[in-house]
Amino acid sequence: MIEELLPQTVVTVEAYGHDGPDTPLYPEEAALVVRAVPKRQREFAVVRSCARRAMEKLGVPPQPILPGERGAPGWPDGLTGSMTHCDGYCAAALVRAGDLASVGIDAETHAPLPEGVLESVALPDEAERLRRLAAQRPGVHWDRLLFSAKESVYKAWFPLTGKWLDFLEADIEIAPDGDFTARLLVPGPLVGGHRLDRFDGRWTADRGLVATAISVPRP
Repeated sequence: MIEELLPQTVVTVEAYGHDGPDTPLYPEEAALVVRAVPKRQREFAVVRSCARRAMEKLGVPPQPILPGERGAPGWPDGLTGSMTHCDGYCAAALVRAGDLASVGIDAETHAPLPEGVLESVALPDEAERLRRLAAQRPGVHWDRLLFSAKESVYKAWFPLTGKWLDFLEADIEIAPDGDFTARLLVPGPLVGGHRLDRFDGRWTADRGLVATAISVPRP
């Protein structure tokens, strides 16, 4: 599902219904979720199983994936990537750092956001655009899609900056054809000496899920 949203250089591995994991957690990973509820433990393990399968496809020996600052996954040298999980779905996307500067993926259950959440994540212009999209295609939960896109923006942003990005610091315009653009409202990251002021992404809604993905090219 997410594979179709990313360039061919990105290796994506998905799991539906939280099947797996194929491999057990490393001890240092297991220690992080030893007190977590079973659902959290399962998602934590399955998404790492997906990531290790992606590593193997790139010729990199499987190894622990430990969260670093603000929970961002720590990838092996030479790789960059992103992980996501929601109810019944996990995915990992990995790419060689020489091919892309950064990747951000997110998947969410295709359902309306809980009451009050949209107001905390959407700018006024974004909310107005969502109303227009809903009139065009009422079968898509555009509020949830916007939330997912903002998650993907942050996941692509953080490895490049090491800084927090608030939901309201990116203005996202979603096109009904499956593309979206995120205009950064704060100084963007420097990539190869070039400062970025926007990210371009793609989205899909299928199988009871919405998914978004951003790939940041190197200049």
